[in-house]
Amino acid sequence: MNDRLEGVSTFVQVVEAGSFALAAERLDLTRSAVGKAIARLGVRLLHRTTRNQSLTAEGQAYYERCLRALSELDAAEADLDQGRLEPTGRLRVSVPNAFGHFCVAPVLLGLMQKYPKLQVDLSFSDRRVDLVEEGFDLAIRVGDLSDTDTLTARSLCTQHISIGASPTYLAAHGTPSSIEDLDGHTGIGYSRAGALAPWDAKAADGRSHLVRIQSRISMDDIQAIASAAIDGVGLAWLPCWLLARYVRSGQLVAVMNNYRVRSQEIYAVWPTVRHLRCKTRVAVDALVAEVPGLMDA
Repeated sequence: MNDRLEGVSTFVQVVEAGSFALAAERLDLTRSAVGKAIARLGVRLLHRTTRNQSLTAEGQAYYERCLRALSELDAAEADLDQGRLEPTGRLRVSVPNAFGHFCVAPVLLGLMQKYPKLQVDLSFSDRRVDLVEEGFDLAIRVGDLSDTDTLTARSLCTQHISIGASPTYLAAHGTPSSIEDLDGHTGIGYSRAGALAPWDAKAADGRSHLVRIQSRISMDDIQAIASAAIDGVGLAWLPCWLLARYVRSGQLVAVMNNYRVRSQEIYAVWPTVRHLRCKTRVAVDALVAEVPGLMDA
């Protein structure tokens, strides 16, 4: 029976990964072991060529029934999990680089100390991962949640963004105090997938101003942007929680204090399930309770 269950799980991974090689990597098995596990099922389930694979008619029907069976097993495990007071097992979490480093990792490290049977696998990247496809239990998302039809979200905090620069840069180029003062200044752009994020500044009265600033360099990591600003490269738009750390140390100065470039909600998201596993529930509760305080630290 154990071999059959192993074969079912392996077969589902092969279908969802799209190849034996990728499935083997995710399962930490050899390609040969993956092939043998599926062969033990005793039916031709896949058409394979050197370039692609597809399900046979029997394979498609079997895949759909496997998904239902695994879903029931997950629900049964979750029901058992509800009775556990202590989270156990490996928790895979995807987090943005800087926010993950300063505001998420300390919370999860604290959970590991509190719960010795909990293991945490943290992946740092500003890339928006596919939780189901890539096998994550939990992810932290900043801003738009338009792609979360199959995910459940819980708000952690609101992130405000403002503008800062090094004392050296401001001494050489002047300190802007209004939108008009930004003309002629150099900015450090934040880019994602080749697109520059706009500096849409909001004044104290709520009016929005689209900031057009020259940018010789753009980056997709806000910690790198902060470091470049400290080196005097130009003005940087940074989350207030990160900017404040360098303002306190004297490395950066907040400018245009009556303006905020934008505000963004930050969420914890996870695949929608009937019963949430104890390890995920405990992690989300801890993040909701502790992240706002770390942003003010």
